[in-house]
Amino acid sequence: MTVIVRDLRPGDRSDVEDFARVRHLALPYVLWTPEAVLHRATRSHPEARYRSLVAEEDGEVVGTAQVLLAHDSPEPGQGMLNIYVHPDRTRRGAGELLVRAAEEHLTAHGATKLFAWVLDEPANRAFAERHGYRAGRSAHFLRLDLAEAALPPLPAPPPGVELRTAADFADDPRPLFLLDAETVADEPSDVGAEFTDYEAWIEETWQHPLLDRELTTVVLAEGRPVAFSVAYTDGGTRYVTAMTGTARDFRGRGLAKLAKTDSLHRARAAGHTEAHTGNDTGNGPMLAINKSLGYEICATEVRYVRELG
Repeated sequence: MTVIVRDLRPGDRSDVEDFARVRHLALPYVLWTPEAVLHRATRSHPEARYRSLVAEEDGEVVGTAQVLLAHDSPEPGQGMLNIYVHPDRTRRGAGELLVRAAEEHLTAHGATKLFAWVLDEPANRAFAERHGYRAGRSAHFLRLDLAEAALPPLPAPPPGVELRTAADFADDPRPLFLLDAETVADEPSDVGAEFTDYEAWIEETWQHPLLDRELTTVVLAEGRPVAFSVAYTDGGTRYVTAMTGTARDFRGRGLAKLAKTDSLHRARAAGHTEAHTGNDTGNGPMLAINKSLGYEICATEVRYVRELG
């Protein structure tokens, strides 16, 4: 059995489908579609030096890696490698080769600190530690049976507050960019982010193939978006909250929960039966909101870091 590592072939539909399939098997809490994989491979900012890698065993795709520089972070030299191997093809060298290729790529482009998400399972954690990575913060994946959940009723918006959808901003999404930039800057993370490039945001975020603008709820107050809950859907029955946040001056008023509750109600009405989301384990307010909506933790991942001398 021979394992090799190579770049994803964006022009080969079956190759992209294999990448998405392996990712789904290894990480079923996230939406993976060929269109989303292709979007990331072809639309990422040039400064991210983004690469999608696959590990092949005798012609079969058995492992995947997404490798990039955190170009939008205020701290330079940070690289990210997220590696997942087919659950039935582990311990055959695919992960080892993917790590080596990813690290070589990142260090060649100046990375001095490498971050990797690792599922909180003994074998995965031991693999990361053998390669010189140490555990950092953690995050939960959460699941909600949207078909059967007893969602709380949607409360009436407070005076002066209005509910809209992202579709209402199709002609000018810049107000959503400004809100996204503010909330992302405050999101708990090992790797900070600053959204300053509107055109890049349009390319990567607003035009993302999984973004469901009709199910993304936007809360308006004082004539501008002040909270939102971003919905991703896969064209089937699965629904994922990609981001929920509130502008700093409007926090503590229940607007994030209002946005997410509204989006969930409309997602269920649209026929979605399974909802997923993810939260940093230190994000108490958002974890409390999700618990109140009926979400339950279904898996945990740990952010590992390796600092290069």
